[in-house]
Amino acid sequence: MKLEIISPQGQIFAGDVTAVSLPGKFSAFEVLNNHAPIISSLQKGNVAYRTDGGEHTLAVDGGFAEVENNVITVCVENVLK
Repeated sequence: MKLEIISPQGQIFAGDVTAVSLPGKFSAFEVLNNHAPIISSLQKGNVAYRTDGGEHTLAVDGGFAEVENNVITVCVENVLK
């Protein structure tokens, strides 16, 4: 799967992943290969994703995500430190 995470400041990550966990507005959810198409708003929480290099976590202040054809696009409002 391909993941792209972007913010108003620019691209944060783009690459191949095996799984992505997202803080959905109503509940957290995980995206795996061949996930059904979905658009979801995100709440404050962690975006976690697995690559061949390991697991990565990014704290965000909300946004939205779109999943379609094994491409996950995550637009975040703000990256928290």
